Amino acid sequence: MSQTQFAAACHCGAVQFEVSLSEGLGSARRCTCSFCRMRGAVAVTAPLDGIRFLQGEKHLALYQFGTKTAKHYFCPTCGIYTHHQRRSNPNEYGVNVACLDGVSPFDFLEVLVHNGVQHPADDPTAPQDAGVLWFAPNSRLAGDQG
Repeated sequence: MSQTQFAAACHCGAVQFEVSLSEGLGSARRCTCSFCRMRGAVAVTAPLDGIRFLQGEKHLALYQFGTKTAKHYFCPTCGIYTHHQRRSNPNEYGVNVACLDGVSPFDFLEVLVHNGVQHPADDPTAPQDAGVLWFAPNSRLAGDQG
C-alpha cells in the first residue's frame, strides 16, 4: 500500500477532492478521543497543502469541541466526515480512508489506535498509542452489503 495520490469524495459526491498522503496508506490510525470513538473512522495523514478541492469546499461543515484546536470537516448533505486538521499536529490533516477512491477501512487488517483520551498536549508523559485494532475478514462474504 505505497500509493500516495488519491481522488476522494463524500458519499453523495457534493465534496470532491484530490489528496496527497505524506506516508501513503501506512499512516492509517484510529483515535480514542470522545469524538473519534463515536465517529469510528480510520484516518491517514496528509500535509496541509496535500488536499486540493475539486468541488464543494465551501459546502463543508465544521465541528470543533474541547480546546477547539482540531477542525473536523464533514458534508452536511450526507454527513460523511471527510478530513480534520489534527490537534496533535495542526500542520497535518487526517483524511477519512473511506472517502478515498478504491480504499476501504476494511482493507487494513491492523490499525494503530492513537491515545486521544490522554492527549499528548495535555499529558506529555502519557503513551501515544492506545493499542491496535484488528480486522479478520470472513472469506464467505464478498461485495457491497449496503
